[in-house]
Amino acid sequence: MEQKVHQGRNVKRFREMLGIKQEALAFDLGEEWNQKKISLLEQKDVVEESLLQKISEVLKIPVEAFQNFDEEQAINVISNTFTSNDTSTLNAINSNCNFNPLDKMVELYERMLQQQKEMIEKLEQLLQNK
Repeated sequence: MEQKVHQGRNVKRFREMLGIKQEALAFDLGEEWNQKKISLLEQKDVVEESLLQKISEVLKIPVEAFQNFDEEQAINVISNTFTSNDTSTLNAINSNCNFNPLDKMVELYERMLQQQKEMIEKLEQLLQNK
């Protein structure tokens, strides 16, 4: 079975969701990395597991997210769930859904990231004041 998951694109997707620039990721990965190498990495279908592990540690995202996240598949699952005519699966769900569930997930994730950034800023201020 052909692999549809594009691991490099997933690295880019999660890096961007975290608001991290290619240069910053390169810096965190070590001296042999630069923005150009990150750009090339993000174009690769398959990324070596050891490198994914390192990126996972830097971005604090499980390796499995880079290996398994397939946006097309996620959208299909969500759209099938919310557009199915099988009312048994829609008992508690408004079948006239007027929002994109994926957008709501992204919105929630971005809100959580913003809270995390604010907490980090507060902790940095506390450390500077010591």
